[in-house]
Amino acid sequence: MADHAVSDDPAVQAQLDRLASLSPGADVLGLERITRLLANLGNPHLSLPPVFHVAGTNGKGSTCAFLRAALQAEGYSVHAYTSPHLVRFNERIRLNDTLIDDARLAAYLKRVLDAAGDIGPSFFEATTAAAFLAFAEHPVDACIIEVGLGGRLDATNIIPAPAVCGIAQLGMDHEAFLGTDLKAIAAEKAGIAKSATPLVTLAYEPHIAAVIAQKAADAGALWLPMKEAWDAALYRERLHYRDEAGRIDTPLPRLPGPHQAMNLALAIAMLRHQDALRIGEASLNAAPLWAHWPARLQRLSQGPLVARLGEARAIWLDGGHNPAAGEAIARFFDSALPGGERLTLLIGMLANKDMAGFLAPLRPHIGAIHSVPVEGHAHHGPEVFAALASEWGIAHSAHASLHDAADAIGASGGPLLITGSLYLAGEVLKANDQLPD
Repeated sequence: MADHAVSDDPAVQAQLDRLASLSPGADVLGLERITRLLANLGNPHLSLPPVFHVAGTNGKGSTCAFLRAALQAEGYSVHAYTSPHLVRFNERIRLNDTLIDDARLAAYLKRVLDAAGDIGPSFFEATTAAAFLAFAEHPVDACIIEVGLGGRLDATNIIPAPAVCGIAQLGMDHEAFLGTDLKAIAAEKAGIAKSATPLVTLAYEPHIAAVIAQKAADAGALWLPMKEAWDAALYRERLHYRDEAGRIDTPLPRLPGPHQAMNLALAIAMLRHQDALRIGEASLNAAPLWAHWPARLQRLSQGPLVARLGEARAIWLDGGHNPAAGEAIARFFDSALPGGERLTLLIGMLANKDMAGFLAPLRPHIGAIHSVPVEGHAHHGPEVFAALASEWGIAHSAHASLHDAADAIGASGGPLLITGSLYLAGEVLKANDQLPD
């Protein structure tokens, strides 16, 4: 089933089964189907409060988490739509900071599918329509919407006039849909640009920036790139931010990893370059301390899986799966590991991902590789990991499941990193009774 969507609630599962039978069963980009579907539902996307729309290859989910934390610190009520889910489908739709309950979720999915007729919406399109319908019927002060795939043809891009748009880090991923070079990917991401709407971005290489500048100009958007319209830097354990309105400095994010500081900076820039909602400096200072985003260099806490792997060891979970994510994770472990200590790596990865490109930056930190399948999805086989481990001169062990791997790794040893897929990350959190909330 698309995105491994299952539910313990019979009513929700009935609608997910129904969706699986009606949808094309794969990602299908384009705005024609979502336009027709939302029209059949009364165009709820036209009744949303100010929307903060975020695209990017990596970091967009964390940026959304910082936006949500800042807005809530200011006292605003906020809906959020993010993807994919890790354990429960409900994680995608957050109504005023609470995951949508099963009864509402089942009801909204039913209404969407009842209205679908012969449209044949994709899994993501139907989910997006359900989220927008729920958001429109539960008034709040703001909506945070994360792009699902790309930008230009993503179902979320049906929003006509966001308060602000943002683009996080760009990198190679989903090449089958977005193109095989960064310029093509940048063009797709910049497709969220809207007339008279601020488009806030990080700083990119000149040839990438030129693509975004052109897309913004074509849309009539106000492009606000880092290093020109705003800037940020780390200094003495603080994030120092400046733009035309002045300077502020904030604590560094509690979310692990040096890359999170720039995701925070992007969120601050988005908040300071929109005029729909006022955000004070105190709320911007609260955001890095309040924000939480699971399976992004998450240190696992006590639970059944951790008990099997050893409560005394550090166990990190990250859903990273592309080369840029590998670089970010490696930078974290450059300073997080005691001198000379190596990671035990437990990895499962989808077959369409660049496994070698993801792991290359982590090579200096890896002492042994344990590979597992990603249940329910086409994934790299053990021979792929074995070949890389042999090339690197390190040990490799293949396991039939996460639990088999946990038994083999055991409770003794140094730090452990579980990574390679958000689907695997969901399995880990479920096995450890550590469900996202």
